[in-house]
This record gives sequence, C-alpha cells and structure tokens, in this order.
Amino acid sequence: MHDNGDGLAGGTVVTQGHTDWILLVDDSAEDRELLQHTLRRNKFHGRVEEARDGLEAIDRLCCRGRWADSDPNDLPRAIFLDVKMPRMSGVEVLRELRSVPQLAVVPVVMLTSSAEERDILDSYALGANSYVVKPVDMDEYFRSIADVGRYWVALNRTPTEYPRANTTAPAGR
Repeated sequence: MHDNGDGLAGGTVVTQGHTDWILLVDDSAEDRELLQHTLRRNKFHGRVEEARDGLEAIDRLCCRGRWADSDPNDLPRAIFLDVKMPRMSGVEVLRELRSVPQLAVVPVVMLTSSAEERDILDSYALGANSYVVKPVDMDEYFRSIADVGRYWVALNRTPTEYPRANTTAPAGR
C-alpha cells in the first residue's frame, strides 16, 4: 500500500492473490459500521472484514467453520479488537492469537471504549501492539481512527506482508 498524501492509502497492494485487509472485531454493529465508514472516508481501499465477537474472529483467522475454504496465509495487516465482548473477550482473543505461531505476528490494536487499567495491563502483557480508547466526541473519534488506520495500514511494516512486500521500499511507499 502507499500513502498518496490525502488519506490512508491511495492504492491496494495485490500480490500473489492477496489484498491488504483489516479485521474489525466488535460486538456492536454500530461501532463496526462507524469504523468501516471512517476507513472508507480516509481512502482505505483494502478489504475490511468483520467479526461480531471473539469466537468469530478466531474462526476467521484459523479458517474454521464458514471460513474453512479461506487461505490460511492470507493474514490481515492488522486486527482492530474490542475488549468487552460476549462469549470471548478481546483479551481472551489476544491470548489465543499469541499462542498460534502464524497469527502471533499479526499486529493487534485494542480499539475499545474500556479505559480500565486491568484491560490495558492485560492487553500489553499478552502482546497487544497498541491500546486505543475510542473517543466519545465524534470529531475526535474520526481523527483518532483515521490516525490509527493510517499508521497500521500505510506506515507500519508487518511480518504478514512478507514475502508480498517490496522489502527495499520504505513503509507506506
């Protein structure tokens, strides 16, 4: 992906049949739609997949259930993961992801309304790459999500993009 100066990314990397993508994991349909809207508004042209809870996220990433035919090597550039969810919390999902070698390298951004110290400490102890508390103010929310998306999609280099990435080019080019 490259940043063309006016948003998250001006193009989508498609190499070896893979497209850059993000997995949004949140039990709130409204929050998932708001995240999708913010990413589109900031010109992210990659794929955005959704999971309604932690179990769905694990099934998607491990290619189980309705995702059994998915390519296990097609990993997201980042996972945006809510903390407070039914059935399996974001912290439990993170623990599971970090226990699977292939998934352990995927960046996980805890993107949540929880500012509880225990959630933050547990997330980092389990290997979260970032912890972002969703702002309540809508203008601040849009700015924050745009910044988070820009960093994790256009600027950050991840092991999941190799061997797809051109390793000689700086991130975001």
